[in-house]
Amino acid sequence: MKTNRLSRRGAELLLALVIIARATSYLFSKLILDGMGMFNLLGVRFTLAFALLFLMLFKRLKSMSGKTFAAGAVMGGMFFLVMTAELSGLKRTATGNTAFLENTAIVLVPLLQAVLGRCLPKGKVILSALLCLTGVGVLALGGGVGFGAGECWCLLAAFLYACTILVTDRLSHSGIDTLAAGVVQVGVIGALSFAASFLTETPRLPSGTTEWLGIVMLAVVCTGFGFTLQPVAQSGTTAERAGMFCALNPVVAAILGVVFLHEPFTVKTILGGVLILFGILFAELPERQGKVNLKKSIAPSI
Repeated sequence: MKTNRLSRRGAELLLALVIIARATSYLFSKLILDGMGMFNLLGVRFTLAFALLFLMLFKRLKSMSGKTFAAGAVMGGMFFLVMTAELSGLKRTATGNTAFLENTAIVLVPLLQAVLGRCLPKGKVILSALLCLTGVGVLALGGGVGFGAGECWCLLAAFLYACTILVTDRLSHSGIDTLAAGVVQVGVIGALSFAASFLTETPRLPSGTTEWLGIVMLAVVCTGFGFTLQPVAQSGTTAERAGMFCALNPVVAAILGVVFLHEPFTVKTILGGVLILFGILFAELPERQGKVNLKKSIAPSI
């Protein structure tokens, strides 16, 4: 059975690229949500991505095990909940607020890991998370965050995403074919989204150049690459490190704002980016020798 094991350096490089690709989804989703229903958008996006992946990886998918299929279905169901909360927030609040609040998953991942494992998070993990969160706040908080319905949806998305990272970490290290599971995950999100769209909306195909271009970018770049390869990337690193890489999301948003929206490249942008990158790098510092772990970590259950 193929398990796609990567070195830690290779896995984290792939994870960074995955996060960067998915960061562009805020822009495209915001544009398309003006004319399409939320579940309709998700259904078309993920179904198109699944069709492309199915054609490319048909031989591999035929030989996947039931365990791999089940893992992909679980991850797909969880990501459907994440995406529902994310787009619900994006419809009701600014993109910057959405990016900041959803990326509080950076802090929630090690905290949830500690609760489930019944141990305290490592000091450098906490400090790295706080540095990343501070950087995200510097980039994304302009005039402050008001907590309306949109912000509450974004906080829910953050909690669900942190849970999804932990579950994906557990499943991707369980001997499954992570690439095949990633494809199943995409298909499940598409199926659940269309089901929700038929129940709550009037589904339709995209119309016009803007919608089709946005859908294609979301399907190929953000979904086909971003979602499918996250289990592969996480198979070579830890849940805490995966949470840290969420901090790249608003960095990319800031760069896209400068390049495409002609936003000013301010001191705030530089400071936020430096804090985030330093937070990620700080987690790589070697620990002091001689420390004793007083509590045995227990792997979280699913």
